[in-house]
Amino acid sequence: MADVANKYPDNAPGKYYVDNQCIDCDLCRETAPDNFMRNEDGGYSYVSKQPATPEEEERCKEAKEACPVEAIGDDGA
Repeated sequence: MADVANKYPDNAPGKYYVDNQCIDCDLCRETAPDNFMRNEDGGYSYVSKQPATPEEEERCKEAKEACPVEAIGDDGA
């Protein structure tokens, strides 16, 4: 389970975030490409933009649920 205390500083402020458990598998970027990006230097994903539409919200939720290492968090904000 993602830990807000270990979230990457690149994450856009808001509900969703990626923490330091990310293994850079690309699943979230494939699932929600409008909301997740890769930090090229660090080799991890982060939330580049919080969901702004119901469709983006659904894709972010899907990415969170599918993350193999549970690195995507949702603080419920």
